[in-house]
Amino acid sequence: MKNVFHQVLLGSAAALVAVSGARAADAIVAVEPEPVDYVRVCDVYGKGFYYIPGTETCLSVGGYVRFQVNVAGDPAVNLEGDDYQLASRVRARLNFDAREETELGTLRAFARLQATNTSGANNGVAMDQAYIQLGGLLMGYRDSMWSSNIGGLEDGLLTDTDLVVGDFNTNQVSYTFATGGFSASIGLEDDGTGDVVPDIHGKIVYSGAFGGAYLSAVYDETFNQEDLATAFGSNFNFVTLSGGFPTRLQDGSNDAFALKGGVLLKDLIAADSQLKIEGHYAFDPTVYSSISGLATVNTFAANNPNILNPTPGSLPIFLEWAAGAGYAQKFGKLGLALSGQYGETFDTQFLAVSPLGTVVPVDLSGDYYAVVGNVGYQITNNFATLAEVSYKNVDFGGPIGDTDQFNGFLRFQRNF
Repeated sequence: MKNVFHQVLLGSAAALVAVSGARAADAIVAVEPEPVDYVRVCDVYGKGFYYIPGTETCLSVGGYVRFQVNVAGDPAVNLEGDDYQLASRVRARLNFDAREETELGTLRAFARLQATNTSGANNGVAMDQAYIQLGGLLMGYRDSMWSSNIGGLEDGLLTDTDLVVGDFNTNQVSYTFATGGFSASIGLEDDGTGDVVPDIHGKIVYSGAFGGAYLSAVYDETFNQEDLATAFGSNFNFVTLSGGFPTRLQDGSNDAFALKGGVLLKDLIAADSQLKIEGHYAFDPTVYSSISGLATVNTFAANNPNILNPTPGSLPIFLEWAAGAGYAQKFGKLGLALSGQYGETFDTQFLAVSPLGTVVPVDLSGDYYAVVGNVGYQITNNFATLAEVSYKNVDFGGPIGDTDQFNGFLRFQRNF
């Protein structure tokens, strides 16, 4: 009897196993997901790059958020009639940098978007830069080759207000050949006039452990008195210079040629120091020889104006030649910088008020100089503050005299 019971029990168990197996075969069993590495570090191009999932393209997203208080001195006048202006400014910037390797070299796309809010007024979102690179070929919108960072050496002195001559953005196409620390570039830039002939640029750079050196040349085919009015318009009415304002540049012609060069020396005087010397000479007036002069709180700290209005809202200064030097020194988290620039303007015709009260034309050239100093401190990782003061003076002598201005700002910036 016991054997029969055991046989029935075993048979029942076998039947249950068979039935269960049949039902299991009919059921949908979820497959265990394979681990996917969604974020893979791409260290080919330095820190901050990650592979876009499913591609060999590396992407970096960065930028900053900045809070800044700007002060512009006399002749800027506020709404209460005081001879200064003060405004707070908030800016957010995003940089998108995508790169990958091809049989023709590195393929890159770079785009920069930023939005600015000045004293509560939203100034909108702007495309500050956008360009494509394939190997040495570049095409798109960015700072002119005249003032851009090529070969690791950027034009301008070592303060934040870096006194760059001809600093603005434009559409362009260029090619750079680089080997070792040497690079040579040639480029064509849209001058915004609609003319078929573009501005032509050339630049040679050498960079090494000591620092670097560069030489730039530009041919501006279409700059003349009419272009001056188009470029600056009513900006000439920004300030009255002792009863007069500039009406035309006497040396203007239908084309212009300019040269610029500089040398950067690292750790020459002390560790963590930089010394830079640079200058330019323009054979004729051109936007590439202009520098922003007297300004308001909304314009003296403006970023990357365009070729049609390189110094929006400011009284522009056209320099026939200028030379400057800057020195920057770091002491751990503390940084100090000082720069200065001196030059002469092109001959300019003014409409001046004579002692008899009549308006008479006066042809003058002016002396120009500027001094900038700042102090910066790294509060913590990716968060720093910077305070800067600048002074500019342009003196035409005669009935026009000189005009000067102090500017300054206090900035807090969080990078990411």
